Amino acid sequence: MAEEPLQRRLERILLGGERKYTRLQVAELAGVPEERSKQLWRALGFAAAADDDVVFTDADVEAMRITDQLVEAGLLDRDLETSVARAVGLHLSRLAEWQSGLLWSLIADHPELAADERQIGALVEGLLPQLEHVQNFVWRRHLAAYAGRALAAPDEQLEARSEVVGFVDMVGYTRMTRRVGEAELSQVLERFETLATEVIAECHGRVVKMIGDEVLFVADEPVAAAEIALTLTERTGADEQLPAVRAGMALGRVLSRFGDVYGSVVNLASRLTSIARPGTILVDRELAGALKDEPDYTVRSRRAVAVRGYSRVRPAALRRARDTGRAFGSGQQLAADLLGLDPPRRGRG
Repeated sequence: MAEEPLQRRLERILLGGERKYTRLQVAELAGVPEERSKQLWRALGFAAAADDDVVFTDADVEAMRITDQLVEAGLLDRDLETSVARAVGLHLSRLAEWQSGLLWSLIADHPELAADERQIGALVEGLLPQLEHVQNFVWRRHLAAYAGRALAAPDEQLEARSEVVGFVDMVGYTRMTRRVGEAELSQVLERFETLATEVIAECHGRVVKMIGDEVLFVADEPVAAAEIALTLTERTGADEQLPAVRAGMALGRVLSRFGDVYGSVVNLASRLTSIARPGTILVDRELAGALKDEPDYTVRSRRAVAVRGYSRVRPAALRRARDTGRAFGSGQQLAADLLGLDPPRRGRG
C-alpha cells in the first residue's frame, strides 16, 4: 500500500475526515439552499469551489446544518449570517496563518522531524486538541467579560455606545523597514505587540486590532484610556529596542461591529495621532473635558489645526501631572503650551 502523502494526511487530521462531498451535496445534506451555502462559504474566506469539486467533509455538512439551525431558531439574524461568517472567517484565518507559521518554525528548528513525514503528522495530531482547548478557553473568558459588561449596563446599547478610542503608533516605522532585516523587523513588531497588549489589558482596555506598527484600542473610562496611552508611551520610551511612539484619543459614540469600531470618533483619534509628535499624546475636546479635573493628569489645549476631514480641530496634550515642567523649565513649558508646541525631543525619534 502506497504511503499517504503528507498534505493529504494533514488535511484528514485537520478537517476531521476525508474530502468526499461537492458543494451541492453539502447543501442538500444540510438542508440549506444552494445559493445560501455558496454565500456562506465565500464569506468564511474560502476559495470558490466548482459544483463538481469534491472538497468537503462530514464536518462541513454539520457546520452548515448548525448555522441553519441557529438562523431558524432566531439566534442569528438571517440578514446578518453572511456578515457574521465573514467576521469569523477573517479573524480565524489570521489565527490559522500564525499557527501554521509557528508549526513550520518548530519543524525547521528540529530537522529530525522533517526527515520523517509520519512524525509531522503525529505532531499535528497531538497538538490539535491542545490548541483547540486553549482557544476555547480564551474565547469563553472573553465571552464572560463581554457578557459581564452587557449585564452591568443593560439599558445601554452594546453596538453603539460612548467609549474612548485610541491609536498608539510607532514613529519612524516606514524608515526602519528600509534599513533593517526581516528578522529584526519581526522582533520589533513582536516586542511592540506584546507590550501593547499587556498594557491595554492591565489598564482595563480592549485591543481592537494591531495594524502593523500601530495598535487601535478602546476603553470604557477616560482614566483607563489615559493610563493606557501614558503607560505605553513611558514603557516604549524606556525600551532601547523600540522606536518612540505617539498617540491620539477621542471620546464619543462608537459603532462596534463584528470586532471592529467605526464612526467619527475613530476617525478623529486617527487624525490626532497623525499630527502628534514622538512621545506626545493628543486628545480631543471631549476627552480633555473628562480628564481636566483628574489630579493625576495635566491637559493643556493646543492651537487649532486643520486635518483631513476636519477643517478645525483644537487638540489638547495629555501628560502626567508630576511630569509638568520636568523636561524643561516652567517658563519654557508655559510658552510651549501657549504656542501649541511640543517640548524639545529627547533621545530616539
